[in-house]
Amino acid sequence: MLSVNVKIGRRPLTLRVAVVGSGPAGSSAAETLAASGIETYLFERKLDNAKPCGGAIPLCMVGEFDLPPEIIDRRVRKMKMISPSNREVDINLVNEEEYIGMCRREVLDGFLRNRAAKLGANLINATVHKVDIPTNNTDPYTIHYVDHADGSVQGVGKTLKVDLIIGADGANSRIAKEMDAGDYNYAIAFQERIRLPEDKMAFYNDLAEMYVGDDVSTDFYAWVFPKYDHVAVGTGTMHVNKASIKQLQAGIRARAAKKLEGGKIIKVEAHPIPEHPRPRRVVGRIALVGDAAGYVTKSSGEGIYFAAKSGRMCAETIVETSNNGSRIPTENDLKLYIKRWDKKYGLTYKVLDILQTVFYRSDATREAFVEMCGDMDVQKLTFDSYLYKTVVPANPITQLKITAKTIGSLIRGNALAP
Repeated sequence: MLSVNVKIGRRPLTLRVAVVGSGPAGSSAAETLAASGIETYLFERKLDNAKPCGGAIPLCMVGEFDLPPEIIDRRVRKMKMISPSNREVDINLVNEEEYIGMCRREVLDGFLRNRAAKLGANLINATVHKVDIPTNNTDPYTIHYVDHADGSVQGVGKTLKVDLIIGADGANSRIAKEMDAGDYNYAIAFQERIRLPEDKMAFYNDLAEMYVGDDVSTDFYAWVFPKYDHVAVGTGTMHVNKASIKQLQAGIRARAAKKLEGGKIIKVEAHPIPEHPRPRRVVGRIALVGDAAGYVTKSSGEGIYFAAKSGRMCAETIVETSNNGSRIPTENDLKLYIKRWDKKYGLTYKVLDILQTVFYRSDATREAFVEMCGDMDVQKLTFDSYLYKTVVPANPITQLKITAKTIGSLIRGNALAP
């Protein structure tokens, strides 16, 4: 690594980091870097972007990322799981202080982005379209971008030289393509935002619904999540089944029809969801975080917390290995972030992958899944893991009980499935 006093060409070395994408991953990374005094550039194509997203965040994220109350639209303390045969299981949080936060991405992302900028990150309203990659370990990367600061779509072509790049630009990441990070399997999510009459909206005051069944999703689940003054109604499926996404959306609309009566669609959204980490998440002095890296969990499809956390962990590794910006980290230094990430969350991803494989393969297993959700031991294990982002080990007796109940539910599920 080179110290800050060494000259590269004609330039005295000061660490410069570009973060491409200002969602939770990019903004959290930029915030950490800027707060440490590192020269940080945060690129965002659409400053008013409202990413299509269910918008659920775990309780631990509120405190860990110091989110103010106004970021949270609804504090959900009740979940209703609805099986293919329309069997309903209610799940309630017992602790009054616990809740699942429901937010709008345009509000959450804007807050995190602005906070990073206030701490010193240079916010650039631009589209990054190319990166010149150096042939050695010391020369800078050259980012080619179109600056939209003048308000035009065409913008102005510019370049920026930096020492490190963090790709936080989503599932269709340009940075991932530039660094040849490799492809991953992905799903398609489709969502409608629907404004309901007051009496209908009151039903979803602190309640979220999840529907399972081949009619609403062949691979995951469909949802009705409450927002500030509307509900988000959506579904998802693997990209090989993307031609059926509108049919599946019609399925969730039909299943929830009575509760959505009188509603008005105010927005229609769709976006890709990565299904597993990319083959390469660090190449040279470029690192991927969030959706760009593939950090969305199977079974739950959750990505907001993991995006923010990965951005922060990557930035913390850069701060640490650069001695607060006085040295340029190497590829091996950046890979320390990957090792720490996989050690901390690898088991979580594996467990949720297994759950999806077991319970989402047929309507019979989905019936079993919903039945299992009614068990108090399962509820406690699930909520503890979700709210606090740890895979909580059950004691041996509880684990045996859950295993026996799982087998019994799977057997009964075959009889209940429509």
